[in-house]
Amino acid sequence: MAAAALTSHTTNPTTSISRKTISHSPSLLSVSNRRRAAVISAVHAAEPSKNPIIAADKPKPVSSPVPAQPAKWAIDSWRSKKALQLPEYPDKKDLDSVLKTIESFPPIVFAGEARSLEERLADAALGRAFLLQGGDCAESFKEFNANNIRDTFRVLLQMSAVLMFGGQMPVVKVGRMAGQFAKPRSDNLEERDGVKLPSYRGDNINGDDFDLKSRTPDPQRMVRAYCQSAATLNLLRAFATGGYAAMQRVTQWNLDFTDHSEQGDRYRELAHRVDEALGFMAAAGLTVDHPIMTTTEFWTSHECLLLPYEQSLTREDSTSGLFYDCSAHFLWVGERTRQLDGAHVEFLRGVANPLGIKVSDKMDPKELVKLIEILNPANKPGRITIITRMGAENMRVKLPHLIRAVRGAGQIVTWVSDPMHGNTIKAPCGLKTRPFDSILAEVRAFFDVHDQEGSHPGGVHLEMTGQNVTECIGGSRTVTFDDLSDRYHTHCDPRLNASQSLELAFIIAERLRKRRIRSEELNGSALPSLLPF
Repeated sequence: MAAAALTSHTTNPTTSISRKTISHSPSLLSVSNRRRAAVISAVHAAEPSKNPIIAADKPKPVSSPVPAQPAKWAIDSWRSKKALQLPEYPDKKDLDSVLKTIESFPPIVFAGEARSLEERLADAALGRAFLLQGGDCAESFKEFNANNIRDTFRVLLQMSAVLMFGGQMPVVKVGRMAGQFAKPRSDNLEERDGVKLPSYRGDNINGDDFDLKSRTPDPQRMVRAYCQSAATLNLLRAFATGGYAAMQRVTQWNLDFTDHSEQGDRYRELAHRVDEALGFMAAAGLTVDHPIMTTTEFWTSHECLLLPYEQSLTREDSTSGLFYDCSAHFLWVGERTRQLDGAHVEFLRGVANPLGIKVSDKMDPKELVKLIEILNPANKPGRITIITRMGAENMRVKLPHLIRAVRGAGQIVTWVSDPMHGNTIKAPCGLKTRPFDSILAEVRAFFDVHDQEGSHPGGVHLEMTGQNVTECIGGSRTVTFDDLSDRYHTHCDPRLNASQSLELAFIIAERLRKRRIRSEELNGSALPSLLPF
């Protein structure tokens, strides 16, 4: 484990005012007086890396030509584009007041942390790290408490330990936390018993109770979402850097309800092996109280959906002069909002955060190449993560064409599997669920395709929780259709519980172990496995 990314110390905070407009690439700046809104310079927690990742086999960045020179980017240039999935606020005056208030708030994350994450994701793009991204489908105001945050963080720590042992490589830990509120919707209206009301779009927009007051978009909810995000991140920083994430505590991370289960037993055996390794290190005189062993890096992410909120938290970094969306370290554009000429792509092309692109079987390979060109014209490693979500069979048919198109364009991306969204079904009782076997099948298809194409499976993106919920069916501790109503707590889509998440981590770790062994055999350096498989 590495030094904490969520350390909150800062250097030379500034609040200088700028009226800059930048070009289509965050790396290219040009001064312009067209921009009307003042931008508060971001407080940065870390300097830019002085030791960029250099590898002998690292492909050289290749810039694909863009047919037409894009217009200059500004923090509000997205407003000139068609914006989908945005709510209609009835009180524009209240909306403007709330956005001005949020503009005056401190950033939730720091630019230097986002740069560090981009470097780690560049490693994942080259097969030298593995991304573990997970958390709630949608965070809620009702379930906001320290225990829920701790339990999800703890499961992610367990999963990362399993994956590190299997792959013998760093695991980049990113939470769908501290800002993952807004959700896209297929329809603007929801109908029940002949009554039509605005669809529930997430707690930062409206409420899920089916009445007019609750479903009317309320700008004040953005303020509450900001406060909850900041408080969540504050707790995550404490867990990541305050000793809770220390490798010496690996045996204490088991949740009570996984303690006496097959996955709990497997994890306990792995944890004992870690303890033995730490004991060997101590006996050999190697320190185990170094920060790399007592802290961990952890970043936050969410879908970039509610653009007025994202704009209000975008700051110009005083170190680099680049603009960062300081609501999260990592942002992704969804399947419903990734139009090449849309408002969400327009906004994201100008911020320097590492970005994700959700891709289904509907994505045309040529369109994907164009989208990557728009968002990463400099072809910077770690900038773009492609998150595939298409079901196992579609994965085997469609993903190879996407990989070949991106490779043919010379583009460097991190390939990640989201095995959740392509496997949602409706149970006989009417609840949405996801079969564990279908999730597992898509993960296996993801690895199989990358083995076939000679590319790197860079990570997984999961909707999961540390709670003992019954939302996804299957797993070794079988959840049946009849069990769904027992502990079905999600406000949106079904999540893996802790036991299912850990089971999936062991299966992925075995695939990583096999890839590692094949690579070592090719290089003549095969070592015995430490994993209890």
